[in-house]
Amino acid sequence: MSNDTPSSGSFAESGQPARTLAAQPMNTGVIPSQGIAALIANEEVGAPGGILADQIQPSSLDLRLGSHAYRVRASFLPGPDSTVMQKVEYLDGLPAIDLTNPSVLEKGAVYVAELQETVRFSNGIEGLANPKSSTGRLDVLTRLITDKATAFDRVERGYQGPLFVEIAPLTFSIVVRKGTRLNQLRFNYGSTALAASEMERLYEGGQLVKAPWGPRLPLRKGLVPVSVDLVGNGPGSIVGYKARKNSSKIDVARIGFYDPREFWEPIYADGGHLNLDRDDFYILATREEVGVPPNLAAEMVPYDSTSGEFRVHYAGFFDPGFGWNGSAGGSKAVLEVRSYGVSFTLEHGQTVGWLNYVRLRTGSADKRYGTGIKSNYQGQGVALAKHFKAWPQ
Repeated sequence: MSNDTPSSGSFAESGQPARTLAAQPMNTGVIPSQGIAALIANEEVGAPGGILADQIQPSSLDLRLGSHAYRVRASFLPGPDSTVMQKVEYLDGLPAIDLTNPSVLEKGAVYVAELQETVRFSNGIEGLANPKSSTGRLDVLTRLITDKATAFDRVERGYQGPLFVEIAPLTFSIVVRKGTRLNQLRFNYGSTALAASEMERLYEGGQLVKAPWGPRLPLRKGLVPVSVDLVGNGPGSIVGYKARKNSSKIDVARIGFYDPREFWEPIYADGGHLNLDRDDFYILATREEVGVPPNLAAEMVPYDSTSGEFRVHYAGFFDPGFGWNGSAGGSKAVLEVRSYGVSFTLEHGQTVGWLNYVRLRTGSADKRYGTGIKSNYQGQGVALAKHFKAWPQ
């Protein structure tokens, strides 16, 4: 999860220093904020007019829409012999949509937009992308594409060129413009994996999750399990939200603006179970309070058929410092849930997701998720996107 609140300044600006649990810096791993600044200074990442300070998150970089978007007939990957724009033209994406003015991207349609940022990767660096937290909570699927790509959300080692994003609003039509930030890019160098012994030590020490009800669920092959909360604060309390159909469009530049009742139906605790209707969209939360120590980052596995035919996350990346203050506690992971193929019944406490923790390259980031960089979702329970007012009491 990233800081979703823009501010101004140069990329050299830094947030609150982070405590570190690492005995010494690692030579491989996810590149933290100070390393991202170095990539920018070395012109391995750039943009016309430069990169803004608040684009740099603790272990990721916010990406900004450029001047043009294209409505295409279907999602695509260019493949090894094509550029993105060649595929856009083939899929009837021209003429371009002018994003220098606010533009509506309609639900149910697929768009490809150019991004302002470009990369010139060297020295073994590769990129991985994901939607920003607020993008996922609006049920907007975004996927990074590069020229000659054979996979979404990857920037291969040695790639030099433009970046594009596929945008597919699934529930709400949205209003965007040049500079809108819908997805983010993180940078890996070599292996990011934690040793199994280190993972077990951190997990048993309460650094990764807090289970207020008692013993934690067992690890599975180095992945941290999380379960769904359908009890909340007791009978009649809100445990989630279901998206309404035929809602108004959402301007993603408007923060704390929309009445959530126009877009969502509350889900109240009722016996500890919930029927997921096929292809509807839900916001739920984990029972566990999740923490990410400042020398680590984490990503939620979005889909695991052994848990059920549903997706639990679009924007499942957690920056260093999320929910952590010496140990895990106070911040739940929000689940962006959609059942595929068939309806499905969830039960309270059912395992619904898995967190993969990875190490940072240089010990810890000089920025940390939280109030120091105006992060929106620190200390969250079951929470809607930042565009909505608080749910009326």
